[in-house]
Amino acid sequence: MTDVPAGDRNAILRHWRDAVPNDRLAHLIRDAGRSLGHRLTPLLAEHDIPFGHWAFLRVLWNRDGLTQKELSDAIGVTEPTTFAAVKALIDKGYITRRHNTGNKRKFYVYLTPEGAALRDILVPLAEKVNRVAVADIPPENITLMRETLLKIIENLAAEDENGD
Repeated sequence: MTDVPAGDRNAILRHWRDAVPNDRLAHLIRDAGRSLGHRLTPLLAEHDIPFGHWAFLRVLWNRDGLTQKELSDAIGVTEPTTFAAVKALIDKGYITRRHNTGNKRKFYVYLTPEGAALRDILVPLAEKVNRVAVADIPPENITLMRETLLKIIENLAAEDENGD
């Protein structure tokens, strides 16, 4: 991690390997996600993209023309958070918000050509971080990890739907 001193990285590793090797999986997943974010954040910042806006761009690159509510749901954030991110991305010229024909009630969010072009710049940076993250991990372990994490998400979503 470029912005985390080596001593801090070692402390995190010691924490997980020595101090709490059997702590809850949620904490380990959170720390892994934070580590990935810490590595990607300065790379995005070089292009004036805050880490918090990364998710919005990623969703729009795959599903342009969502309502702000749909965008919030796709990312898993509150609508006020989406409103603030959309406003910031509009101010930078990366997205636009407009009504679709026949629906003057809802605003839809669309990428501008500049926002769409960021995909070719930013995605390779994220892919590089992912390559570093999975270096020396056998491909079958990566496949199993992905399947396991997706099953965790599925299990928790099912519980939310069931109201448990």
